[in-house]
Amino acid sequence: MSGRGKGPLAGVKVLDLTSVLMGPYATQIFADLGADVIKVESPQGDTTRFIPPGPDPSRGAMFLNANRGKRSLAMDLKQPEARAALLRLAQDADVFIHSMRSRAISRLGLGYPALRETNPQIIYANLYGFARGGPYRDYPAYDDIVQAASGIVDLQARLSGGEPTYAATVIADKVAGLTGAYSVLAALYARERTGIGQEIEVPMFETLVSFAMVEHLCGSLFVPPEGPPEYPRVTSEARRPYRTADGYIGVMIYNDKHWQAFFDVLGNPEWSRDPMFASMRSRTHNIGKVLAKVAEVIATRTTDDWFALFRQAQIPAMPITSLNDLLHDPHLVETGFWQERETPCGTLRFPGIPTTFSETPGAIGDPGPALGEDSQAILAEAGFTADEIARLLESGAVKAAV
Repeated sequence: MSGRGKGPLAGVKVLDLTSVLMGPYATQIFADLGADVIKVESPQGDTTRFIPPGPDPSRGAMFLNANRGKRSLAMDLKQPEARAALLRLAQDADVFIHSMRSRAISRLGLGYPALRETNPQIIYANLYGFARGGPYRDYPAYDDIVQAASGIVDLQARLSGGEPTYAATVIADKVAGLTGAYSVLAALYARERTGIGQEIEVPMFETLVSFAMVEHLCGSLFVPPEGPPEYPRVTSEARRPYRTADGYIGVMIYNDKHWQAFFDVLGNPEWSRDPMFASMRSRTHNIGKVLAKVAEVIATRTTDDWFALFRQAQIPAMPITSLNDLLHDPHLVETGFWQERETPCGTLRFPGIPTTFSETPGAIGDPGPALGEDSQAILAEAGFTADEIARLLESGAVKAAV
């Protein structure tokens, strides 16, 4: 079932020293798209292995999904023999990616200079909490910490009565992981044109600040500021799913065409001629009042009534769907998004690859591997002799699955 060699990244070799979720999400994308991702773990394993549920206590559900399609090489990189073996593996690798703090990876002697000396064409990616050029460089960082530091928690507080809350998804990890993935792919493309490898830095904090400020920089784009850093439409207390006569509905009446269609299905009532509805600018200036009026109107009809009207008027609207509902969503079922597999860990349901390629489609690989499952095979492929592998195993520099 392995997806290696199936996809636009077929033939790309990745040494993956990431753990938890940010880095593993980036390298999951590489594996889904055909790269040979070698997950280099400590003898204790990635901590995410041990997060339940799952019948195997060393491979919980999150680990099995985030590390699908990868191979596991367990090494004690504090031992010189393990470091030397990893550098030898790097000689023909395309990508080296890690999620340790800058000081920690340097202590292991595995900073960019060491990898560049081994392989001048390697793409070396640092994924960590804070850029190494600033005073936060050595702070530990996890998703909650970066949500707090990046403005996301403060934004959430605007919608929860002033009480700071985290987004109900590990948004910092995943946005930084996606950023890491596209950064590595851009560097691989540049190498194809120039033949030159390079080092990449993807700090979670700066990535999330950039992410938040896409819309929220607003008036503070200008110097001096023409307004605060806040996009008022999305922080308005009135921006929420609308209550209907019998439930809730998600509706986005956004541009002028949507608004005119909305007024038309209502019979163009007198209040629709209020100047605050006239343009994007006037609606934004009066967003609280505008959304409150919509809420008042939506409450007068049932959810099904509104869906019929909104589909007719081509106004964006969808039901409020739970995660459990998504497991049986008719659109996802028909498109084949959910993929069930018989594996040594039982029958597993994987979310599919969300992107499609007409000529080089990827494939979902095997579930996240057992710790050290592929250690011996990976070393043998790299030209290590049986005696060399035996010595590495005996010394504890390398661990193989039991």
